[in-house]
Amino acid sequence: MTAIEIARRCAELGQEKDAVKAYTLAAENELSPEEQLETGVYLLEHGGDYKVSYTLFVRLYNAGQFHAQILPLMDGAFYQPNVRMLKNRYERNVKLLQKYPYLFQKDFLSFDDLPLIFFPYDDNNGYMIYDADKNEFTRFVNVKDTVVSRNFFKDLEKPILASDVYSQYELEYLVDNVRPSEWVARENHIYLHYTDWAQFCSWLAVLNMKPLLEKKKIVFLIGDELSLYPIDFKERFGVDYSQYTVEPFHLSEINKLIWHTQFSTSNGGDFFNEVFDSHPNLLAMPSIMFGDFTSMLEDIRRALRDSTSVQEAQECFRDYEAPALVSELYALRNPSLKDVLAFVFLTDPAWTKSLDRNARIAPALFFQPHFGNIIFNFDSLKGNTVLKSEQLEQIHESEIFRDFKYVKTFTPLRRFTTSYGSSIKFMAQESEKNFELLPNLLITRIVNRSFLRNTQDRLFHDSTIVRFEDGKLVPNAIFPRLAAFLDIPYTESMTYCSEKGVHDVETYPGNAIAFDLSTVYKKNEDWISPSERYFLEYFLRDAYEYYEYDFEVYDGKPVDGARVQELLNGFTAQRRIMSENALRTFSHAAKKEKKERLLKKGEITEEQEVELTEDEVRLIAHEVEQQLQHHMNVNTQVAGFLLQGLHFVNQNLQPLEFTPWLRPDPELMDKPLYH
Repeated sequence: MTAIEIARRCAELGQEKDAVKAYTLAAENELSPEEQLETGVYLLEHGGDYKVSYTLFVRLYNAGQFHAQILPLMDGAFYQPNVRMLKNRYERNVKLLQKYPYLFQKDFLSFDDLPLIFFPYDDNNGYMIYDADKNEFTRFVNVKDTVVSRNFFKDLEKPILASDVYSQYELEYLVDNVRPSEWVARENHIYLHYTDWAQFCSWLAVLNMKPLLEKKKIVFLIGDELSLYPIDFKERFGVDYSQYTVEPFHLSEINKLIWHTQFSTSNGGDFFNEVFDSHPNLLAMPSIMFGDFTSMLEDIRRALRDSTSVQEAQECFRDYEAPALVSELYALRNPSLKDVLAFVFLTDPAWTKSLDRNARIAPALFFQPHFGNIIFNFDSLKGNTVLKSEQLEQIHESEIFRDFKYVKTFTPLRRFTTSYGSSIKFMAQESEKNFELLPNLLITRIVNRSFLRNTQDRLFHDSTIVRFEDGKLVPNAIFPRLAAFLDIPYTESMTYCSEKGVHDVETYPGNAIAFDLSTVYKKNEDWISPSERYFLEYFLRDAYEYYEYDFEVYDGKPVDGARVQELLNGFTAQRRIMSENALRTFSHAAKKEKKERLLKKGEITEEQEVELTEDEVRLIAHEVEQQLQHHMNVNTQVAGFLLQGLHFVNQNLQPLEFTPWLRPDPELMDKPLYH
């Protein structure tokens, strides 16, 4: 029996719960129009998932099926229970706009004559739009979707002009980020052009105008009124903004975060920091160790709380040379870490000397909190591969990220084998200085799926991946697009690399300078064997394919347990590097412990060095072998787990999907796309 046949039989027997389950399953299959209608009606009337019914009804209606039955169903089930709310909102907005000085058309339609009808879809401001003129459901919209979908701030020479903005989130974003005309001493209103008056009126049923109108920043232009842009406020309204002086940036204005995420070590993050350095509309610093920086912010907040007066606070923070900002921070009494973070960025002259303090918009805070590495672990839950990262959990729990209203996220991505080779080389060389054991970086890289995201996660909802190689090879084709995604102007400062405004510096010993291409093509053969390269490419093949990296050694053949074991046996570079590291680290620790013991007994002096006995050397060799065996066991365990499939979910069992890849502009490509 098919699912719908089972559903019908259960319904006949009065087994409603089983019938609902069967009809829900049937909805996922190919059904005739009559069966779709039957399924939608049953689920709606017997407590099934209303969204399934909703979807089926809309699909049928737009296909020209059952108009006489479906529209009354949709109206009764989804519209009428909410119509009072929609009408009240419309009338409140109309009342506010009737009094608003910068809307010049006032002949509002009656609610019943609006051409667009918004059928509520969920409790999260989601609506399906029914166009009465077209007699069809046109599209789904969430007016509070936390996405800035266009480059509003591409050109800051003239006041902001945007057409047909119907997102509550984007409208509030404009109001919160465009500075008042009085603060920039020139005309700086937000000009919103709406091409159709009736459409504009319709959207007033789902938007909230009150927070948008309070500061009178917006000028509404309808249809042909676009020709008024920009308005001479002195001539038309008798307001001369030039009589004001430019207001310094306030902490309360800093509400947009550009989160430059750390995918992994040696992934090109420093290069992107150098590109964004000195941007006139960003508060930007290089990578900052997250734990240390958070502690510093907590210390600042604690000192503020302990201050008994603003004078005491200013004395405490006199080294910042920003008494006005100290006063503003103190006035908050219990400032958030987001406010303290803005204070630290705004008061650092080394990183703000290029800031355009006359800009039309408040600066965004460009932030790359850094960790020693991003470590993922996974386990199996209900047959799903669940990814967890302590570092990302720290980010999610951080007050800093929680308090920013607007978050744009981008993640640099570098070819995995190149990135891994650079990581193991760097960390092995560092371990020669600090005598620390190396982690299993190969497995760390295999398990790191930071290119996957949960779209319901606010910090990744408006996010993109940018390939390191594109930034190096075709900067003119990728960085204008990245600026557009982040909604900042593409400025001259993004055409070169700098730190604190100084061009083309070596920000870290050994780093390639600026747009040097050596790091794109570096193979690091001494640090990664062919088997390790094959292993990485195979278990990251989904990302290679999605982000269009060609395979260097993986030949596309099936891989089973025997082939994995063959690859593991070929991990010559890992064994050599780990063996040398463990031998050096264990020997150093043994000599240090032996010297301390002999010093305590008075058998040697501080200047004398100690040597290890043959027995001590053999013991260290055994420890080294145990360490290598541990890494081999981990390699085998992880490979066996991943052989089951590359399907990942978060801890709430929500499926993860690839973060969209920001492609270079094909019209600006002066070199072929990197593969």
